[in-house]
Parts: sequence; C-alpha cells; structure tokens
Amino acid sequence: MESMASDHHNKGLLEYVRKSTPPPFLLKTYTLVEDPATDDVISWNADGTGFVVWQTAEFARDLLPKLFKHSNFSSFVRQLNTYGFRKVATSRWEFCNDLFRKGQRELLHNIRRRKTWANKQQTANTAAAVQVEVSPQPQESSDEDQRSSSTFSSSGYNSLVDENKRLRKENGVLSSELRSMKRKCKDLLDLVAKYARFEKEDEDEDASPKLFGVRLEVAGEREMKRRARIISESASILLSQSCK
Repeated sequence: MESMASDHHNKGLLEYVRKSTPPPFLLKTYTLVEDPATDDVISWNADGTGFVVWQTAEFARDLLPKLFKHSNFSSFVRQLNTYGFRKVATSRWEFCNDLFRKGQRELLHNIRRRKTWANKQQTANTAAAVQVEVSPQPQESSDEDQRSSSTFSSSGYNSLVDENKRLRKENGVLSSELRSMKRKCKDLLDLVAKYARFEKEDEDEDASPKLFGVRLEVAGEREMKRRARIISESASILLSQSCK
C-alpha cells in the first residue's frame, strides 16, 4: 500500500511539474520577443498584449535556426496556432494570446496545446497566407518572366537580321554606283586624251602652207574638226554626270 501511495505521489508530482513548466516552444518564443537586440525583426506590440514579426524573411533566415533548428516560417505559425495564438492584423504578422503578455512570463504554463480539428483548418489557412507573403517569387511569375525574356530575345534577334539585310542591300547599291563612277571616269580620261591629241593636230595645221596669207585647207581637215567638236561635247556631258 505504501509503495502504491508513493508511486501515486510521484506521478502527481511529475504531473504538477509538467503543468507548471511552460512548453519549450513558448519559452523560446517568449525569449525571442523579449530580446531587445531583435526588436527590428520581432518585438512586442504597443500595449504588450501580443508580438509582431516585422521582418519575416530575416526572422526565418537568422532567428528560427538558432532556437528551433529550422528556418520554416510556416511551421512556426502552425505551432503558434496549436497553442491558441491568433493573427489579429491583416497588414502585418501580429499574434496574440491572452496568456502571452509582456512582463508576465509566469502565465506561460497556463497555455495548453490545442488538438481540435477546427484548429487544423485555421492553421492550414494561415500557413497558406504565409507561403504567399514569404515566397520570394511565385513560379507563375517566374514562368511569365521567362516567356517575356524569350520573346524579347527573339524580337531582338529578328531586328538584327532585318538590319543586316538592309545594310547588305545598301552596300550593294553603293558598290554598283562606285563601279559606274569608275567607268565614267575612265571614259572621261579617254576623251580628254583624244581631245588633247586633236588640239595638237590643230597646232600642226597652223603650220600648213598658205597662199597669199590664206592657209590652204588640207584634205580631211573638216572631218577632224567635226570629230574634235563631238569629243568636246561628250567630255562635257560626262563631266556633268560625274558631278551629280
């Protein structure tokens, strides 16, 4: 009988200790909120009736791994919900529990873990909201950016191809004009050479014999003058064309 009574007493003592000791999750969370060094990331709200996670990304990356051995903000929120915390603001991550108050750590042992199915639904909804806010970039947005980048690259390539075709066409036109100018210049030089030759022949004609002061016309002289006139006119035409 004494042994049974002792066992019952020990069980009662252990149960008392268990109930009077706050769960580790609550103690760690309270420690984070109380630490003034992390107030820019997580801190009490204005009246000390709840706490606010100001920087969710930094909180998950820098603080969670130190005390909870993970960096999953959604998991942290699910734990809060199982202990009866409520998200009380829509514009920020503010959580409240009537027994989680600034300067009243002794109230933590009264917070009990809830196991109702209704709480599971609330946890799922809150976790879904966390995923939307914390996720750095949705996959759909990433796919859209990738499609936009691909479209831009294709459009840029097509523009370069069109520009290259246009430049090649212009280069062909310029090459054709250059060849035409070279041909005209060659013809012009040939005409100038012929004209110079006929001018020399005219000078020689001045030395032809004269009778009573009148120069005697040499056979073929009129034809030579006609040809010289034609050459001069052709040279003028080529000069005018080459300057256009």
